[in-house]
Amino acid sequence: MVMSGPGAALVAESRPIPTPGPNEALVRVRATSLNYHDLVNLLGLIDGPWPRVPMSDAAGEIVALGADVRGWSVGDRVISAFHPAWLDGRPNSAGKRDMPGDLSDGWLQQHRLTSASALVAAPAHLSNLEAATLPCAGTTAWSALEEGDIGAGDTVVVQGTGGVSLLALQLAKARGATVIATSSSDDKLKVAESLGADHLINYRTTPEWQREVRALTDRRGADLVVDVGGANTLGRSVGAVRMDGTVAIVGILGGFGAAEIPVSVAMLQNVRLIGITVGSVQAHRALSAAVSAAGFHPHISHELGWDDMAEAMRVMQANEHVGKIAVIVP
Repeated sequence: MVMSGPGAALVAESRPIPTPGPNEALVRVRATSLNYHDLVNLLGLIDGPWPRVPMSDAAGEIVALGADVRGWSVGDRVISAFHPAWLDGRPNSAGKRDMPGDLSDGWLQQHRLTSASALVAAPAHLSNLEAATLPCAGTTAWSALEEGDIGAGDTVVVQGTGGVSLLALQLAKARGATVIATSSSDDKLKVAESLGADHLINYRTTPEWQREVRALTDRRGADLVVDVGGANTLGRSVGAVRMDGTVAIVGILGGFGAAEIPVSVAMLQNVRLIGITVGSVQAHRALSAAVSAAGFHPHISHELGWDDMAEAMRVMQANEHVGKIAVIVP
């Protein structure tokens, strides 16, 4: 499926199935999932070459390999990497430059060539739709927990019930942490509770939710706040975290404007603010291994066909989803 220009409707296009060259693998794509990043891209707000194939996430199986590829076999179930050139280590501009669907064709196609070094083994217990939720949202959640050094006995706050937040909830519970979930919807909070959330806060009825977080933690504050709201939530996130705790800035759902934060609190409490854009291939592999070990299933609220991307976009814009919107590639 191809976008001809900014905000253009997706159209089907037939292309020859490519042959993998050195260090490449050909993946038969079975599923993808919609992220906020993809929505912004589909709306035409991300510059790049046109026409192009959108979507950053995928799951499928290897159907052909370059002659020199080691470590993979035809038939292996795999998932894509959000930053295929960022193999390991700390963030760097060269590694983060390539994002499928932005500067190169993405994964909303039946076959795609990729660097074999950028592939990640799919957890065996997950379906293709479930595995396709992990590349962006799952790796982002994993990176946030890693930056917060979260383990047993720690407290994590997740905001809302989108894909990153619910996967952060499930991963934090797998590490033995206590999780406080916030949302504007009691029904969505029930989903968070079913996935293991220990405490629930409706931020519409409790707008000063950071005070409730402190009350729930004997006024100490949370070890980590996974902030998805950006401008709308960052100030309260700083107020909710403990001294020497971490606020992981993983989203801008509140818009692209500047955030107001209590600078004196951040300074006196030695709060660590860190921006996160997904993670490396190695981080993604660690995530996949952790999901396999824990055996949980990502929460999917909508399963749609690739010819119904307009509905997938509408659902996300209307905030009707809980967890992930998964898309079947026929």
